[in-house]
Amino acid sequence: MRLSLIRRLAKDERGISAVEFALLAPVLIAFYMGLSEFCQGYMAQKRMGHVASMVADLVAQKDTVTTADLTDVFSIGGLIMKPFPTTTLKQRVTSVTRTGTQAKVDWSRGDGMEARPKDEVVTLPADLLEDGQSIIMAEATYDYESPADYLMPGLTRFSHTYYLRPRTSDKTVCTGC
Repeated sequence: MRLSLIRRLAKDERGISAVEFALLAPVLIAFYMGLSEFCQGYMAQKRMGHVASMVADLVAQKDTVTTADLTDVFSIGGLIMKPFPTTTLKQRVTSVTRTGTQAKVDWSRGDGMEARPKDEVVTLPADLLEDGQSIIMAEATYDYESPADYLMPGLTRFSHTYYLRPRTSDKTVCTGC
């Protein structure tokens, strides 16, 4: 009697798909959650990079900016980050001029980030500026905290620096910086 029961169970294929589903479902759900989390982090990183390029672009379009103008530009940066929270977004824009072999800060303004001191020596990528040329350097950092914490660690810091030459003059001047 036992032998016939074992033979009958060995030939029965009715539960195979349920067993396969039970084995594959957790793996597929974990893969989906990880991919979703990765895409959210990637989107936050891309938006933060767009903030840096936008800040440099808006400042480089003007001959002269004021601290109020820069405050407005930084607030636009916060709007670009939506729907992500902007509490950990930090921005800084700096005008740098190369004199001789050194690149020095003309003026700097930050939002959540310290402004660079005037005449601070800045390290720029090689061959970016020739002697006497000026550049706008926009920096942004963003601390991304994943809502799910499956794939990415609890806190990931993204940062980006963007360089752009002033468009309408040789140097962008900031009054009140």
